Amino acid sequence: MTPLQLVRRGAARRVELVPMTPLEQLRAGHLPRRLAQLLVGLVLFGISMALLLRARLGLEPWGVLQYGLVRHIPMSYGLMSIVVSFVVLLLWIPLRQWPGVGTVANAVVIGLAIDATLAVVPDVQGLGWRVLVMLLAIVGNGIAGAMYIGSQLGPGPRDGLMTGLSRRTGRSIRLVRTGLEVTVVVLGFLLGGILGIGTVLYALLIGPVVQAFLPLLTVRVQPPERS
Repeated sequence: MTPLQLVRRGAARRVELVPMTPLEQLRAGHLPRRLAQLLVGLVLFGISMALLLRARLGLEPWGVLQYGLVRHIPMSYGLMSIVVSFVVLLLWIPLRQWPGVGTVANAVVIGLAIDATLAVVPDVQGLGWRVLVMLLAIVGNGIAGAMYIGSQLGPGPRDGLMTGLSRRTGRSIRLVRTGLEVTVVVLGFLLGGILGIGTVLYALLIGPVVQAFLPLLTVRVQPPERS
C-alpha cells in the first residue's frame, strides 16, 4: 500500500499520509503537536456538526442517520454519535483493522463537543442566517477533517470502515464511500432524519474543502522502516 499523495495547487510541495500501525503512529515524531492538532480538529468537527443541526437545512449523511435514531431512542445527539461510532468500530473486526489513538478519540470527543455546543447554541432563526451558518459549518467541518486526518494518528471510525471495505472488496474508495453514505442517508431518512439542501451541499463541498486544507495541515512524520 503506497502513501496517499496530495499535491498543493500551484506548488511543488508533496504531502504524504503514511499508512502506519497504532504503535508506529505514536513513534512517528512530533507527537505533542499531532495530539494537539487532533484534539482541536475533533472539537471543531463536533462544533460544526452541531451548527449544521441548528441551521435546520439538512445534516451530513451520518448525521441524518444519527438524528433519525435519536427520534426513536431517548438519547442526546452527541451521545448517539458516540454510540454509532463504536458500533462502526465493531465492524472493523472482520476487516482486521486496528484503531489508533485518533480513532478512539474521534469516537468520543466529537460526540462530547456536539452536546456541549448544542447546550449553548439555540436554533438559528431567519433563512439568511441559517444558510450562512450551514455554509460555515460545512467549511469548518472540512477544515476540522483535514486537521484530524493530517495529525496521522489513525482514521475516524467511519473513514476506517470505508477504507477497510475498499481494501477487502477491491472496490474503489469513491464507490465504497458513495454506497455507505447513500445507505445511511436512506436509513436515516426513513427513521425521520433531517434531509435537505445542507445534505446535498455537504456531499458536494466536503471533499474539495478537505483536499484544499489537507496539504496545509498534514504533519510530516518519519515513515516506519519495514524490512
